[in-house]
Amino acid sequence: MQVPLLDLRAQYAPLKARIMAEIEAVCDSQALVLGPKTEAFEKAVAAYCGAQHCIGVSSGTDAQLVLLMALGIGPGDVVLTTPYTFFATAGCVSRLGARPVFVDIDPATFNISPDALEDALRKNANAKAIIPVHLFGCCADMAAILALGKKYGVPVLEDAAQALGARHPLGGAGAIGEAGWFSFYPTKNLGAFGDAGMVTCADDALAAKIRALRNHGMEPRYFHKWIGGNFRIDAIQSAVLTVKLPHLDTWGAARRKNAARYREGFIARGLDKVLTLPVEPWAGTGTENHHIYNQFIIRSPRRDALRAHLTAAGIGSEIYYPLPLHLQECYRDLGHRDGDFPESERAARESVALPIYPELSPAQVDYVIGKIAEFHA
Repeated sequence: MQVPLLDLRAQYAPLKARIMAEIEAVCDSQALVLGPKTEAFEKAVAAYCGAQHCIGVSSGTDAQLVLLMALGIGPGDVVLTTPYTFFATAGCVSRLGARPVFVDIDPATFNISPDALEDALRKNANAKAIIPVHLFGCCADMAAILALGKKYGVPVLEDAAQALGARHPLGGAGAIGEAGWFSFYPTKNLGAFGDAGMVTCADDALAAKIRALRNHGMEPRYFHKWIGGNFRIDAIQSAVLTVKLPHLDTWGAARRKNAARYREGFIARGLDKVLTLPVEPWAGTGTENHHIYNQFIIRSPRRDALRAHLTAAGIGSEIYYPLPLHLQECYRDLGHRDGDFPESERAARESVALPIYPELSPAQVDYVIGKIAEFHA
């Protein structure tokens, strides 16, 4: 049996006619950038996640970048975030001349540790933002993080790139802090036909500035109050994503069903004694979509050998992420060493993602469970 890590064709097939009709409508209109399709998509996402404002942009990375630009973050500023995340989270900070200060993770959730965050806030009086990452589709401990932000007077910006649709007791991912962003890269739970992203925020003036900055700081046309960039979203991407958005909760439910089948199968075979399974910290709080499983991550001290075994059995897997950011070559000037953030480093050594996409069949899930049991026999 072949079990790919992700099969986007299975999602596309039943939506093909509707998607192609929407693409054709955009082509016929020749309104190709921003425009009514984007405005409709922005409103739909705002209603879905509970954000006051949603601003469509060219990628999740550009969403973060334009938000930081709008907030005036730059040289001499410090931004607190996790080293166990996709590179853009810290990369956008550095591109603006600010300095990322890393904070270790909670080993159970992979998300930023509130205790470690408070220690970092005490040591960095010039912090201008806190960026928790809702990694793998599970919200960080936003109640504790917001309390710390309020205590130290530092805004909380949510990296919800992997978490559109995830819920926390305080609200939807991306609509809990002062601002945030989503990615619609094709592998996300809501994926475009290329790159696309979105900024979320509550403040009217900030939203207006972001809308101008995504279009070279231009408002009105050919008058530039700020130096922005070309961060505009294409109308075709907005149209495709508008077709997909109503299906997101159904897809999320299928992912959670697959996650439950994995968990039950691993426990039944005693594999929870040799593997660390994903936790669901907001389950039982009355919060739907408490984990949307953009990735299903297990931990094994024999991760690399296990992954080789899965590959030989025709099972796709991936490592997110093999080297934490503080040890990346481009951040050597920050002076970090092995052992500085031990939980992030251990997660990088032990974590592996298993197939979890909605169209995965029960037989495929059982096959993955069986092959992992075979490895541990």
